[in-house]
Amino acid sequence: MADTEIAQRKIKKYLQDVAAALRGLPAEQVRDIVEELRSHIVEKTNEDMTLADVDSVLAGLGSPQDLASMYLADDLQTRALVSRSPVLVLRSLFRWASLSFASFFVLLGSVVGYFMAASFVGCALLKPIHPHTAGLWTIPDATEPYSYSLRLGFDSVPPGSTDVLGWWIVPIGLAVGFGLFFLTARFGLWSIRRFRRASPMAVYQKQVRDSR
Repeated sequence: MADTEIAQRKIKKYLQDVAAALRGLPAEQVRDIVEELRSHIVEKTNEDMTLADVDSVLAGLGSPQDLASMYLADDLQTRALVSRSPVLVLRSLFRWASLSFASFFVLLGSVVGYFMAASFVGCALLKPIHPHTAGLWTIPDATEPYSYSLRLGFDSVPPGSTDVLGWWIVPIGLAVGFGLFFLTARFGLWSIRRFRRASPMAVYQKQVRDSR
């Protein structure tokens, strides 16, 4: 079997493995990615398409699974930036956190931000339902004069506790909650944009553009 035929079979097998690892993406998008990769490989190899050239190009692209993972992450980040959905933002940050230790803190900050936002909004909305237990309370503490507790009202408050804001928790809770939600969303989207500019996918796409 000629080296050219072996090289072509290697390319075909590599592209098939990439396509298989891209499960979850629309079929048309997978075909576009595979064709883009095929063109890139052909352009980077010599006209003779020697086995050594093909091996070098495929090694530069990385394993099919790693390359597909970059495409999946890029697709998820794109959808998160377009939709601004908190669920997609968190999913994108979670995938990013699996690739970078520093990004774990970005994910943690976003989770805490969304949790606090939901807590304040939930407390404000539940105050009319649990007027005597929902709100921001000071709770007696054995080690300190008191501690603060944001309570949704589903259980009774400890004796000696004081409702700090009363019915003011409704407008304040809504304002603080939606403000935290907005700031957390902006922080998550900003982090995704920063990651995309420095991601391996961005480097690969630049190499593809430069080779044309």
